[in-house]
Amino acid sequence: MTPTPLLVLLLLGIIGAQATLDMRTAAAMAAGLCKTRPTDLVFIIDSSRSVRPSEFEQVKVFLAKVIEGLDVGPNATRVGVVNYASRVKNEVSLKTHRNKAGLVKAVTKIEPLSTGTMTGLSIQFALNVAFSEGEGARVKSNDVSKVAIIVTDGRPQDSVKDVAQRARDAGIEIFAIGVGRVDMSTLRQMASEPLDDHVDYVESYSVIEKLTKKFQEAFCACSNSATDVVFLIDGSKSVRPENFELVKKWINQIIDKLDVSDSKAHVGLVQYSSLVRQEFPLGRFNNKKDLKEAVKKMVYMERGTMTGQALRYLLDNSFTPGQGARPGVTKVGIVFTDGRSQDYIGEAAKKAKENGFRMYAVGVGNAVEDELKEIASEPTAEHYFYTADFKAMTQIAKKLQINICQEDDPCECDSLVKFQKKVEDALQALTKKLESMSKRIAMLENKIV
Repeated sequence: MTPTPLLVLLLLGIIGAQATLDMRTAAAMAAGLCKTRPTDLVFIIDSSRSVRPSEFEQVKVFLAKVIEGLDVGPNATRVGVVNYASRVKNEVSLKTHRNKAGLVKAVTKIEPLSTGTMTGLSIQFALNVAFSEGEGARVKSNDVSKVAIIVTDGRPQDSVKDVAQRARDAGIEIFAIGVGRVDMSTLRQMASEPLDDHVDYVESYSVIEKLTKKFQEAFCACSNSATDVVFLIDGSKSVRPENFELVKKWINQIIDKLDVSDSKAHVGLVQYSSLVRQEFPLGRFNNKKDLKEAVKKMVYMERGTMTGQALRYLLDNSFTPGQGARPGVTKVGIVFTDGRSQDYIGEAAKKAKENGFRMYAVGVGNAVEDELKEIASEPTAEHYFYTADFKAMTQIAKKLQINICQEDDPCECDSLVKFQKKVEDALQALTKKLESMSKRIAMLENKIV
């Protein structure tokens, strides 16, 4: 049937109204959907005499913008601010403000102290006071991150190396931001590993705002996105039993940061040596407690290192519907190894990436970096990690957890998934309406004829 002018007008009206509705829906969903993982965050800001009043105002704008991107609340992110020069002042306690508006208002009222630069003293204060339970910090656990962001523009008048080490040993992840004529060696002494992710430099306070996005991304966890994650774990004899226990703890660190549930993150585990053994498939455990218990029960295989065979198992088994993989869901493979593969990995590694799997390669000790890079997705620098020491795997776990969530804008991943579903539902409903309306218009036209 040739559409009549009446039908065309009706179609245009319905489509236009639907488009307006979807645009409004998209705008509403894109706003404020970034869920930050629970964090006790303390800013440590240098207000020594070298920081001009106008520059100090720019630091406060930077703090306010980072705060705006956080999920602030008593069970989400708590924020404190320590101001220092020759002395240290606790401007905002972790327990003081439980919403963004109150926090930002408090930040705007902070005044510079305008004396010396006792950076070591400020870190000691943060360790003893700002991160104490009395000031609102939560009891140390794997579920809550402890983070300090230090902003400074000069050389400290006291030592920072030992006190920063004590803070890191206490579980505080330290980011160090240097401005202008800052002493870069001091930043490296303070910051957590890997230094490339924890040390930042800007030429002047006027451009410090460009770091805002980095820190919003660092705290934004797209845990609402459905993800299938499979660990491929090297259980060869070179790992050794005591280090294999550290590997299991490392896996559970990453699991702690995932939003594990029936509809969100599913986790599978495969161990390999000379053979490949599936410990458990995707979807068998849909809560963190059961998952972590299953990881702890994994028995060390020993023997050889057949990484290529393990990658083929991932392709042919782990990410198939028969083993619990979900259609249309992001697939993430995390390969851990401590040595050179005894078989060819190239073809399987290439095919995994061609299939759209996001592949991470983690190497320790005698792992071959060229092999790690061959396994890793692009950009390679963001998908492969190496450390010489098993004990340093904790830092890799933190970085890898962030990157699992990373999209062009990590805070939009959840809204995009929801918006896509909204559009699909709306189109189905619209199709049914149009079919019904076409039949009714045809009946009217037949009556007129």
